[in-house]
Amino acid sequence: MDIVQRADQDHIAHLILNAPERLNALSDAMLATLDQNLDAIANDPNVRAVILSGHGKAFCAGHDLKEMQAGRQAQDGGAAYFKDLFSRCTQVMLRIQSLPQPVIAQVHGIATAAGCQLVATCDLAVAADDTRFGVNGVNIGLFCATPMVALTRNIGRKAAFEMLTTGRFANAAEAQALGLINRSVPAAALALETRRLATVIAAKLPSAVKIGKKAFYQQIQMPTAAAYAFTGDVMVHNMLDQDTDEGINAFLDKRTPDWD
Repeated sequence: MDIVQRADQDHIAHLILNAPERLNALSDAMLATLDQNLDAIANDPNVRAVILSGHGKAFCAGHDLKEMQAGRQAQDGGAAYFKDLFSRCTQVMLRIQSLPQPVIAQVHGIATAAGCQLVATCDLAVAADDTRFGVNGVNIGLFCATPMVALTRNIGRKAAFEMLTTGRFANAAEAQALGLINRSVPAAALALETRRLATVIAAKLPSAVKIGKKAFYQQIQMPTAAAYAFTGDVMVHNMLDQDTDEGINAFLDKRTPDWD
């Protein structure tokens, strides 16, 4: 059975983390397979949106602690392995945000440590209302430093610092209020609500969404004046797209754009 399963329907690729016995931990195999799938999707013109979910009772419980402890047995105490592990995890997180298509996390059960990082990294997130979120490595003596990067780019500093230093969990309602997820829904409606959001995105002009997603992450790191200069150029590029011309003309003519 594939450790990451993929199912495509109506221009939406659905990736499912499939190691339920390990709560879909980001093992070496999981990271490698997820990275391969993301690369394939990036080059697939038929995919316009991506859903990322987990099989079993949890979305993702973070790194595989058993593998990490095994890596510690190396002569250097695991330093080289740990550095490589966190580098590979970072590569996956960056790949999600560099993907041309928006990625929606479909979250249930728990999303902890690097699993919470995964939620924070995805462009959008919908969660079951009984989901719990935590960057709780501090509870076992491991501060969630790399998950902190994604978390602090989603929620306020004080809320993030409290979660990081106390190891407490946030429920779905709090996660939504903090901005970690877009919305929470009853568990029975989770798959339907996530696919509904993906379907709305998949119906938009793919080239415009691709341009917009890339620009979103670039401009957010810039000072305000530089961001306006940069995004002005982005809009010029977008306006010169023939499909954008068709979209505007269709709006003015009160008809459906012919993008296919």
